[in-house]
Amino acid sequence: MSFTSVACSLADLVGANVVTAAATARAYLTGVDPAALVRLGTDRVEFFPESLQRRLRQFLPQAGQVVGAPLTGSPTGAGSRGFAAATKSHMAPVSGLGYFRVGEDGRLYVISKSEHYHAPLGHSFPGYQLLERARALGIPNATHNNTRGPITRRLEEELVRLAGGGLNRVLNLETGSLAAEAAFKLVLGRFYRHELTGASPLYAGRTPVFLVMGDDDGAVTGNYHGTTNFTQVLRGLWPELRTKLEATGVMRVVAIRPNSIADLDAAFRQFEQAPFKIAGFFHEIVMMNYGARRLTEEFLQHAHRLCAAHDVPTVVDEIQSCMWYDGLFLFRQYGLQPTMVVLGKGFPGGEYPASRILFNERFDSLPQFGALVTNGQEELASLAYLITMRWTQANGSAITAAGQRLETGCRQLAGEFPDTLAGVEGHGHLLGLRFADMAHGQAFVAAMNAAGFDISVQSYKAECPPVALTKLPTIADDALIDYTLQRMRDALTTSRNH
Repeated sequence: MSFTSVACSLADLVGANVVTAAATARAYLTGVDPAALVRLGTDRVEFFPESLQRRLRQFLPQAGQVVGAPLTGSPTGAGSRGFAAATKSHMAPVSGLGYFRVGEDGRLYVISKSEHYHAPLGHSFPGYQLLERARALGIPNATHNNTRGPITRRLEEELVRLAGGGLNRVLNLETGSLAAEAAFKLVLGRFYRHELTGASPLYAGRTPVFLVMGDDDGAVTGNYHGTTNFTQVLRGLWPELRTKLEATGVMRVVAIRPNSIADLDAAFRQFEQAPFKIAGFFHEIVMMNYGARRLTEEFLQHAHRLCAAHDVPTVVDEIQSCMWYDGLFLFRQYGLQPTMVVLGKGFPGGEYPASRILFNERFDSLPQFGALVTNGQEELASLAYLITMRWTQANGSAITAAGQRLETGCRQLAGEFPDTLAGVEGHGHLLGLRFADMAHGQAFVAAMNAAGFDISVQSYKAECPPVALTKLPTIADDALIDYTLQRMRDALTTSRNH
């Protein structure tokens, strides 16, 4: 497997007219030669040169070793108790390149969780040099909602073009939580007025029922759509609030067990009649916050057909899966045509917090201030999207091949260690190794950490087996994948003997 070379200039991504206008304005403001500024915008940058790929491969045998001076006098910080309990300062990055980071302890780590999906292209991706060139041209990052710039507007057009399927509106936000909350608001607007002067909603007087992915026991704890209040209620937090909302008929949350068509059919029979109305179906495709459970094509296609037949909007949350698969969006591989898609994280590549919600014009009902943030229209954040998209589009087949190689290798390991590994969940780069018990999982993680891999074991529900999640960057090549699989084999051997 090899990556396709990509070299682009700012003009290639944002248009020569934008570069010329920016260069002319910058020359006036600073006195710099406009021709030199135009060259800055038209000279191309190699996004991921072979020389860098070779250098990264040379570092693999040194993973886990001390390669730099440890940070001394590291600050304690003033985080909350929850953050303090989870923080591993020794692994915190002081520098990074590609799929490596050097921690405060001076050790070399493989970012096998891709910094929790923020960095699909790893650290210091050369293509992001275009961000600095845009800064040199004086292109401001900060804009206002009323003056969102040409790069952001170009990105909106490109997202709509690539997503297709009637997704023809874009809201620009900062975090995935806000984007998921915006989807919730768009759905809720069919039942309640956003403001008193608004028209009567389509389903006024009906109790909105939100279908979400549950766990294997039918509780709502399987889904995750962010940290705002309403989306936390969808996953079982604020239980007393949810009880009052349901008791008073304000809204109801109904869990669908993973891949249970019977649960879907039962929900539609029960709630597609007065006084209820199914408000929307919110789902991920790979449930990374529930052990990397993958929803099947059969299940999701059945769900989307039901929703289309009953005027129920479908909300696909691709915050964790977008940019990790050929075609940018995983829903396209499933043959789905959702009403709304929430995306972020992977698109800006960790350079900026920037999320988006794509939706159909039928749901374009909120006023400007219904779902926005002041910083949501940042120009350089939009440019980071375009850079990541350009490289990923050119390398979709390589990303697919790498994901298949990793998934196949992990499933082979499950066959080699049946007493330790209970199975493998997920799809492609987004995988979960499911352990027979917590002790084996913890022993595996300890061995992987010692080998220089940032990986942890997580159990999202007491009755569920512990799962070690992996999210190798999309720049992972055969050498990294094979090295990772060998270290996993070594760690499983250690875990088995634990």
